[in-house]
Amino acid sequence: MTIAIPEKQYFKIGEVSEILNVEPYVLRYWESEFKILKPTRTRARQRLYHKRDLELLVEIKHLLYDEKFTIAGAKKRLQEMKKQAAAEKKAAKAPKATRVKEEIKALESRVENAASDTQVDYRDLLIEIKKELKELRMILEG
Repeated sequence: MTIAIPEKQYFKIGEVSEILNVEPYVLRYWESEFKILKPTRTRARQRLYHKRDLELLVEIKHLLYDEKFTIAGAKKRLQEMKKQAAAEKKAAKAPKATRVKEEIKALESRVENAASDTQVDYRDLLIEIKKELKELRMILEG
């Protein structure tokens, strides 16, 4: 069973209730049980759920209603899923970090070679190193 989430940024509790086909008090209860779920509030103290909150609520409903998890079991499963997602994200960044480390090693060896060569213009070398370091910073930030 898939739930279609409308293309909006914020949802009021009534809208979320209709989308998930659960009563608003169920959403408030889940909010008290699952601390990861933190809807923002308006000045009038109304709950505003972000799209990611709604996606989390869909997963909670699936675990509780379809998979028949207890609240404690669902909490544990969500933690496992969070750890798995973090590990996948870290693994995706690993090739970039490895490439950057290799480039830094190459720069270090060039500096060592240039330091032994008395004929090198150090100013040009430093300008080139500065450019490459800027490129590396852009790679890491991007």
